[in-house]
Amino acid sequence: MMTYKMISRPSAYTTFSRSEWAELSEKISISLTSQERAQLQGINETISSDEVTDIYLPLSELLFMHIKHASSLHQDLNQFFQKKTEKVPFVIGIAGSVSVGKSTTARLIQTLLSRLPTKPKVDLVTTDGFLYPNATLEERGLMKRKGFPESYDIEGLLSFLTDLKSGSAYMEAPLYSHLTYDRLGEKQVIEQPDVVIVEGINVLQVNKKSKKIPQMFVSDFFDFSIYVDAEEENILGWYIERFKLLRNTAFQNPDSFFHRYKDLSDEEAIGFATDIWKGINGVNLERNIRPTKNRADLILKKGPGHRVEQIQVKKK
Repeated sequence: MMTYKMISRPSAYTTFSRSEWAELSEKISISLTSQERAQLQGINETISSDEVTDIYLPLSELLFMHIKHASSLHQDLNQFFQKKTEKVPFVIGIAGSVSVGKSTTARLIQTLLSRLPTKPKVDLVTTDGFLYPNATLEERGLMKRKGFPESYDIEGLLSFLTDLKSGSAYMEAPLYSHLTYDRLGEKQVIEQPDVVIVEGINVLQVNKKSKKIPQMFVSDFFDFSIYVDAEEENILGWYIERFKLLRNTAFQNPDSFFHRYKDLSDEEAIGFATDIWKGINGVNLERNIRPTKNRADLILKKGPGHRVEQIQVKKK
């Protein structure tokens, strides 16, 4: 009788446990006070000092290595081509599901990188600002698909990134209000940054073919990309918890888009948030967001309590 030996498929990633990853940081010593951590964390997240030390300091050190390498390569290319060109920003993309904590990750990385020995100027841009205005989404029948690829002004985002990577000295990015659930009339000004973090659920997605800009993807402009991952059961729990907290805070504001839900009971809030997840956010995660995970250079895998349990780094 013949026996067959199972052959494991090689992985494109090197996997680190939390403890293995925590041992990697040696050269950079940056600390955040409890007040600073509280300001950076999301509404239903708690950033512990251990999370900063064990996860985000090694990550910042890794990013610093990539930033230094990009700068050195730029200098070498200038010498090779015998031309003096201005250095363009190092761009980091951060993707992941709604409620997975990617915004907190982006803010932490921005703060830590800005405190590196070279004191780089680090700007953070969220792709929420490139969602079409609610009036446009209503007109196109897309309000219930907000966050899906077709709800974004991808050409506007690509144009912004093109200017960014062309070395433009001054740029503007549209801003978004989570209170009114709509784009604002105000703009975020980006002036000569050293590093730009672009955060959003859609940053690793492959856009539909455009007649104006064929086969160009947002991720084409990234020097390094991160995907924040977690089991859907955990993400749904975080989404429901955030909805309940917002019901008692932001939703109480008459200007809130969700003001109508301010008096929901706990049971009603849980049911309503679960229905939204199953009908919109969960579908978007399954169809459009999670399939982009393996396009990232690094994957942060979270467990209960937003605690990062595993890190995967793409082999080079």
